[in-house]
Amino acid sequence: MTETDSLVDMVLIGAGRIELRDDRQNRRWEVDLPSFLIAKYPVTERVFARLAGVGAMRPEEAVLPIVGVSWIDAALFCNRLSERAGLVPCYTLSDRADGGATVRDDGGYRMAWEAEWEFACRAGSRAPRYGPVDEIAWYAGNSDGTRQPVGLKRANDWGLHDMLGNVWEWCSDQYDPAVYGTYRTFRGGGWADQERGVFAGNRRRSHPTFKIDDLGFRVVRTARAAGSRPGR
Repeated sequence: MTETDSLVDMVLIGAGRIELRDDRQNRRWEVDLPSFLIAKYPVTERVFARLAGVGAMRPEEAVLPIVGVSWIDAALFCNRLSERAGLVPCYTLSDRADGGATVRDDGGYRMAWEAEWEFACRAGSRAPRYGPVDEIAWYAGNSDGTRQPVGLKRANDWGLHDMLGNVWEWCSDQYDPAVYGTYRTFRGGGWADQERGVFAGNRRRSHPTFKIDDLGFRVVRTARAAGSRPGR
């Protein structure tokens, strides 16, 4: 595992299959997944600032999940992280105003594909959540109206924290190119959402330039280039 992997604390998830659903289109489909590495936590203020060359912050802010980042910001961060580790960047941004981009996976860091995100979130469970909501997630009922430090709520069975609640997480996928163009998906629910909105299958979308105070991201790598043994 590289020094950069240590910076973002990655967990190796074994290969598997996940069924996804889109209630808007009344559609279900299955995806076979190879093994992949996913960050144990959403990207924090500290890690984002370190890679972006931002100045010092208050200690209590360092462990908060980064928010107010667009999909494009997240893609640029992933590219910088890849370059730091000597890996091939995954994202080529064709037009930052429009949000057009291509994703090429040669082992660098990126945002999860939706199938990877949901598979990792569920951690083998078929239930809407991997535990009682107050034990696993920050949401409108317990967040005091703001994001909270990562890692305080119980992890899922694969050791991943804050997969539900605290902040929504950008994914690499376009939501529906034929209808929404370059709009990208995000998953997981955030600190401002009601309990009913915090579950593994919830999908939202927005333009890649969209930013808001309960939307962040976490990073992923394909395992074929990782050279690590499973972390679970």
